[in-house]
Amino acid sequence: MSALFDKFKPVALLLAVALVCFGCSSVPSTQLNPWTPTVLPTDATLLDIGFSGDGERGWIVGNRATILETHDGGTDWQERDLGLDPKLKLTSVSFAGSEGWIAGQPSLLLHTTDSGDTWERVRLSEKLPGVPVSVKALGPNSTEMATDIGAIYQTDDGGRTWQAQVQEAVGVARTIARSDDGRYVAVSARGNFYSTWEPGMEAWEPHERNSSRRVQAMGFGLDGRLWMLARGGQIQFTASDDPDSWEDPLYPELSTSWGLLDVAYRTPEEVWVAGGSGNLLASFDGGQTWQKDRAIENTPANLYRIVFLNPDRGFILGNDGVLLKYDSAVESVAEAG
Repeated sequence: MSALFDKFKPVALLLAVALVCFGCSSVPSTQLNPWTPTVLPTDATLLDIGFSGDGERGWIVGNRATILETHDGGTDWQERDLGLDPKLKLTSVSFAGSEGWIAGQPSLLLHTTDSGDTWERVRLSEKLPGVPVSVKALGPNSTEMATDIGAIYQTDDGGRTWQAQVQEAVGVARTIARSDDGRYVAVSARGNFYSTWEPGMEAWEPHERNSSRRVQAMGFGLDGRLWMLARGGQIQFTASDDPDSWEDPLYPELSTSWGLLDVAYRTPEEVWVAGGSGNLLASFDGGQTWQKDRAIENTPANLYRIVFLNPDRGFILGNDGVLLKYDSAVESVAEAG
């Protein structure tokens, strides 16, 4: 038996090495780490972040009716208790000046006109198609709300009356994203197709996915082009603002199986991609080549959302109360060097 073991020992060692290295990454490491973990008084899953007009007062929302507030631009955060049912899932927050909105599920909309000193609950119709997933503050008493089946509504009187923007919904969506100019893209619940809509269209326009990989999420870049994340760590960009003009697929980290969850542009050329198990990658050439931020990969959380308020201010939100804050001074030092 000992002889037999000795015979197969080299094979066993090779298999062990292969298993250990299966999740290893050959992606080059970034020369900088501009993301700083922020300690929060919660272990909730964080879903969105927004700031009022002064840029110092901000809000984070998440599951379990979580609301966090900052008065110093996002360095220190405190819980804010509005007496909400802890079963509520707060999905979106948006401000235009001192006026802000928070949307939540199953059917919640909050409104403030004083940067959050006071919040008023806006009554939503029981016949609302779907549940609110996003809200976009547009101006005084004006906001746009989208539901998980692609119903889009606007109000200009603080939520007393609503105007439907699309006559036909898209069906249950995995993700829905809005561009700054009011266009939307929605991924179907099973990820087998996506749909687009822009102001003036009566219905969503469906599009077949361009590969066998199921679509995970989609959104808009700074130049109006679409990006798409698909199963297996695949990312694609459209060649123009045409939603069917896809460039060749890219695989930022082919050797690993971590799912990619969100994309955000800091500048037209600098793109960040976040995913499961603290996976964070960056491209400094518009997505053609990628580097990995290894200082973050031991973060014990899935990184769900990246938000850049401007090139110098950004945040990454995850589960278990994980919040990463972008430090522009790190990149400034690297560029100077």
